[in-house]
Amino acid sequence: MNKLKLAPLLSLFVAAGLIAGIWLNHAASPDSAAQKYAAIGGDFSLRSAQGPVALKDFRGKVAVIYFGYTACPDICPTSLGMMATAFRSLTRDELEQIQGIFISVDPERDTPEVMAKYAAFFHPKILGLSGTPQEIAEVAKKYAVYYKKARLEGSAMGYGMDHSSAIYIVGKNGQIADIIAHGAKPSDIAAAIRKAL
Repeated sequence: MNKLKLAPLLSLFVAAGLIAGIWLNHAASPDSAAQKYAAIGGDFSLRSAQGPVALKDFRGKVAVIYFGYTACPDICPTSLGMMATAFRSLTRDELEQIQGIFISVDPERDTPEVMAKYAAFFHPKILGLSGTPQEIAEVAKKYAVYYKKARLEGSAMGYGMDHSSAIYIVGKNGQIADIIAHGAKPSDIAAAIRKAL
């Protein structure tokens, strides 16, 4: 297996290790988990197709955040599909109290308009956001999100994005309530949302 094929696998292992460490910390002690989550996340301001959007705009709601990109061949569509399925399992009252957010790690291709169309395909409650490369880097750093451009030899796309994959559940107070690792079932995502509500 060449280096190009190993890069995405290595990035997923790194991300899985980060999420597993957080989960184990959470399982061992709720207090220590709260402290660990306190070091991750925070407010941000990016752009939607309708204009600037800040996380604080959704204070009083539970925000369900995922980082990825629209040209992702499998991980992002799978994760957003799981998120959408979890949303469809919620009651109307619960759905009114949440906001899904999909943040691009590929701002060169993912304009706010592209993000809006892509996110809406999965569920109307998922808002697509993008920004400048610097803005995306700052938000990703806050949320401990790994991403890196990876050249795709012989592909018309030119490059892909290696990135970590996790769903962040942000409580009504704006602080992370839970982090759901890639591969979680929609029922697990829904349960984490309900707990945060």
